[in-house]
Amino acid sequence: MTQVNPIELSATEAVRKIRTGLLTSTELVKACLERIDQTDGQLKAWAHVDAEKALAQAAEADEIRRSGRPLGALHGVPVGLKDIIDTKDVPTERGSPVFFGRQPDTDASVVERLQDAGAVILGKTKTTELAFVHPTDTVNPHNPAHTPGGSSSGSAAAVAAYQVPLALGTQTNGSVIRPASFCGTYGFKPTRGVISRTGVLQTSVSLDQIGVFARDAEDIALIGDALKGYDQRDPKSYARPRPAMLDGYQSEPPVTPVLAWFDLPFADRMSEDCRAGFEELLTALGGQVERIDAHASFADLVETQRVIHEYEICQHLKETFNQHWDKISPTLKPVIERGRTISTEQYEQALGQMQEAEKYFAAFFLDFDAILTPSAAGEAPEIGPTTGDPIFCTLWTLAGLPSLSMPLMSGAAGLPIGVQIVAAQEEDDRLLRTARWLISKLQAELAD
Repeated sequence: MTQVNPIELSATEAVRKIRTGLLTSTELVKACLERIDQTDGQLKAWAHVDAEKALAQAAEADEIRRSGRPLGALHGVPVGLKDIIDTKDVPTERGSPVFFGRQPDTDASVVERLQDAGAVILGKTKTTELAFVHPTDTVNPHNPAHTPGGSSSGSAAAVAAYQVPLALGTQTNGSVIRPASFCGTYGFKPTRGVISRTGVLQTSVSLDQIGVFARDAEDIALIGDALKGYDQRDPKSYARPRPAMLDGYQSEPPVTPVLAWFDLPFADRMSEDCRAGFEELLTALGGQVERIDAHASFADLVETQRVIHEYEICQHLKETFNQHWDKISPTLKPVIERGRTISTEQYEQALGQMQEAEKYFAAFFLDFDAILTPSAAGEAPEIGPTTGDPIFCTLWTLAGLPSLSMPLMSGAAGLPIGVQIVAAQEEDDRLLRTARWLISKLQAELAD
């Protein structure tokens, strides 16, 4: 029905073609499964793919369209799920031998939201061990000698390799934005509380957030709207309306956006090519960016995030660590041992510092549309004991701010480098509107 290989379509384009009968969900899912068969032997992005189940979902989606029944926003489009998101018909093993063969009884809330939107669940993408520091065996689709980033390694790699148009990940520090940067996709972490985390492995009740990957910015807005919603079971979910992300993305800024660039206290961790690329970017944007010397306390917030994360993972997974210590990797063990030494007083102090950071940025964004910042320190490093430096995500995750990584630069080795923009809490629509403006402006600059 279509001359274009379906895997090359954005999710938005695929939905449009499926709705109008120019493409079937079955054709799209088959094309994705074929791509996985061709490439995943090397890429290793998937923990579980249930082809039979996915094709059955696709056939049902096609029958629903033919019958004239209502269609969801993601009707017939396949989606990959990070393997810490519970699915009742596919194992959820959390990247750890501790949970080998684990089969949940219920779907996570986000899976229900995807099903309500008509999406096809293609399978589970690989995660680092317990969504933390120890790498999985997924490689970077641009160069298999390099890491795809973590912890949402498989989701980023699968989208970048055209195995699936959309995938879900999670972020507690830099686990969506950094792999999006390394793999050259769009990566979006919405405001804390926009998307429910019920049924997702909890490593930090204060910091964990759901995020998404796509190859097109409009797709980010499309799936963001499909996933958002209040859930009283999630203590960070808030009971009020959420930003209309697709409307935001498709709208024009009422005035030219004003961006901020912080000269961060840890800027020396940027690679030379990353630094040079951003200097060019700042020059191109000219008067639309205000450079600001970040307060020295920004560096302290990195420690704040670490204390909260490590304290909470030791509390949430205490039983797992106590009963299965022999199955925990040598990479993770010292982190847990360090986390066990954090006192309740230190933890509570860190929570107070997090609240102060939220207040600071709420006031800051009264004068700016977004912060412009690196997504990562540079190109993806070679595969090693970790998945790269998350430092350029830490502050924004701590403060619960919506963040978007855009694949707009590349480094000396020809690997992608993401450009991140960050907006105020609950202004995800404004973030996406600013992103569209920024992409258009940079494309115009290149055209000149």
